[in-house]
Amino acid sequence: MAENNDSMNANPPGILLIRSIRRKDWSLKTYKYVVLLITFIAYTSYHASRKPSSIVKSVLHPHSFLNETVTNPWPIGPLFVKREFLGSIDLGKSKKKGWEPFNGEDGTSKLGEIDVAFLACYSMGMYVAGHLGDSLDLRLFLATGMIGSGIFVGLFGMGYFWNIHAFWFYLVMQMVAGLFQATGWPSVVAVIGNWLGKRKRGLIMGIWNAHTSVGNISGSLMAAAVLEYGWGWSFIVPGAFIFLAGIMVYLLLPAYPEDVGFPCPNQPYVEDSSKTNDEEAQTVKENVAVNAQFNVPRVGSNRTSVGLCDACLIPGVIPFALCLFFSKLVAYTFLYWLPFYLSQTAIGGEYVSVKSAGNLSALFDVGGIVGGILAGHLSDKLDARATTAASFMYAAIPSMLLYRKYGGTSRLMNILLMMIAGLFVNGPYALITTAVSADLGTHSSLKGDSRALATVTAIIDGTGSMGAALGPLLTGFLSSKGWDAVFIMLVVGALSAGLLLSRLVLSELSEKFSKRLACEQHNSEDSASQPLLRDRR
Repeated sequence: MAENNDSMNANPPGILLIRSIRRKDWSLKTYKYVVLLITFIAYTSYHASRKPSSIVKSVLHPHSFLNETVTNPWPIGPLFVKREFLGSIDLGKSKKKGWEPFNGEDGTSKLGEIDVAFLACYSMGMYVAGHLGDSLDLRLFLATGMIGSGIFVGLFGMGYFWNIHAFWFYLVMQMVAGLFQATGWPSVVAVIGNWLGKRKRGLIMGIWNAHTSVGNISGSLMAAAVLEYGWGWSFIVPGAFIFLAGIMVYLLLPAYPEDVGFPCPNQPYVEDSSKTNDEEAQTVKENVAVNAQFNVPRVGSNRTSVGLCDACLIPGVIPFALCLFFSKLVAYTFLYWLPFYLSQTAIGGEYVSVKSAGNLSALFDVGGIVGGILAGHLSDKLDARATTAASFMYAAIPSMLLYRKYGGTSRLMNILLMMIAGLFVNGPYALITTAVSADLGTHSSLKGDSRALATVTAIIDGTGSMGAALGPLLTGFLSSKGWDAVFIMLVVGALSAGLLLSRLVLSELSEKFSKRLACEQHNSEDSASQPLLRDRR
């Protein structure tokens, strides 16, 4: 009776309802598609809820020196919008616009402090969230984090309607939102790792990781679409999106295959070699049929979580975490500063508007989607995650230098070089935060039925998020000395990321050479034994 109650608690309410209506269960393949779709929507909503601050900055701290035609954001509106200079304008009048406390002379620094505070709480919260994710039920933990994020993102926007002008209010709202947002990445990666085996994990997770760019673009569209009704709505609408997505996760997401009666793909089990593939397939079908009538208790529900120190000792965790520190430093510098760089740099002899700069910067994410998929596919094909990640980081160096040197020659050249840079910069970032984290979280060094997926993901991405906070902060200082200094920092960051994986790369290459050598020796022995066999005959 106790086992049946545990099963009822483990099963998502929506799944139980669907079972009762259909009077039969979904197949394992269908469950995997459902999990991929729900987690994709979930993390899309996370990124969409982070985007409003970058859209609203120009309203909170306006710059009235240029006139821009108001259009819908790309891809609904045009990619380029012409900039028209209006000449000098009385600064005293412009200060009356915007929103206190962000419309003063120190407005940009206050907006920067909010960004840094959010990222700092996000990165610190990641370590705690990862351990909790492995200790608690992932479905409930993820749903709580999403609903909490939606509430505090919405409360930031409510400051507009409540006419709040205290800086501490907005700072606290962003800090608490950052803590809730930290629940997202370790949880969704752990859920995907629970359902997917290692086969084609890199390719599948590379495609799935497109939610980052989809979230950035959809968040921009939502925030920009309601901005004319008051900047508060630009936070409330994305906040409502992640709130509703959190309810969907609670109702429909099976966090573990065992919750719905399937074995975990990462859990070792004893196979009966006498069974044929047809018999195994029939067994699965029978299990599904049984699940349609009975609630199946979670298999291995006595699993224990792994501590932070133990997770750090898993081979490869520290090198990949340090690599991601520099990888995210580069990636987030582009994320936060690329629109500003584009608005300050002549392209084809002309300066583009702030809106055009935002439109153009979205194409960096498009290149990142391709890079994530390509890196995942190559790492699967070569069975070499570290070699793939390091190769992409090294390739990012010439691509960034070419973009700096030739990106201003024409619009077409800028777009092409930007997308190539996005491919190589975001490729290893996507690979490490998805497939690599899932691999290490189910590493063979883990004893028994211990869980480390969320903890390992938190260590790796939490360390990377520190670099994500440092990169934009350094860029604010270095950009005053010239953009060449910023690109030198980016090159050093990419080089450091690649070098930190050197030991793992050498290990992967030596293992492959050893296997090839053993295979060649085996083939030569077989060929030498053939004449002897013929002579005996």
